[in-house]
Amino acid sequence: MSKGEASALRTEPLLESEAVWTKLVKKTYKDANGVTRTWESAERRTRPKDSDIDGVGIVAILEKETGPEIVLQKQYRPPLDKIVIELPAGLIDAGETAEQAAIRELREETGYVAEVLETSPIMFNDPGFCNTNLRMVHVSVDMSLPENQDLKPALEESEFIEVFYIRLDALWEECIKLEAEGYAIDARIANLAEGIEIAKKFKL
Repeated sequence: MSKGEASALRTEPLLESEAVWTKLVKKTYKDANGVTRTWESAERRTRPKDSDIDGVGIVAILEKETGPEIVLQKQYRPPLDKIVIELPAGLIDAGETAEQAAIRELREETGYVAEVLETSPIMFNDPGFCNTNLRMVHVSVDMSLPENQDLKPALEESEFIEVFYIRLDALWEECIKLEAEGYAIDARIANLAEGIEIAKKFKL
């Protein structure tokens, strides 16, 4: 995917009355020395009342003869004005579990039908800036299923997603190459790649 026609046209302050997805808040708190301070942060407006998370990230590994490959995506993100290398992910709907959201989002964004293997503890994306959180859901994709041969994603009208694959043992070096080509790398992928490299180094 090239950046194509997607580009940021302008940046301006967001009025509270216009904000649909996020809101800015000022937290007043007492620090460890008893001093009262304030902190500026952001919050999502979309978390369902019956959920403890905003969304899910999905780790889908395809087992191939040439080695395991991870399912990744390229998607233009206006805040960065760049195409970002990401894991499949999405917001959770009311009444959904993290596992249900992961299976739904993976099928919508990639076409793959999967089964859940395990779910992570709650993770916070940038706790110094916002309260956004998620669970990472690891799934298994049975490549023998007919529906996983003829993929049919169900993207929304505003979604432009390119699915691609990288061998797990080359994820770190591929992230470096992709950044050099002008792509932004989502931290969840970078952290996974770093973990693989640390495991290699210490023979874990």
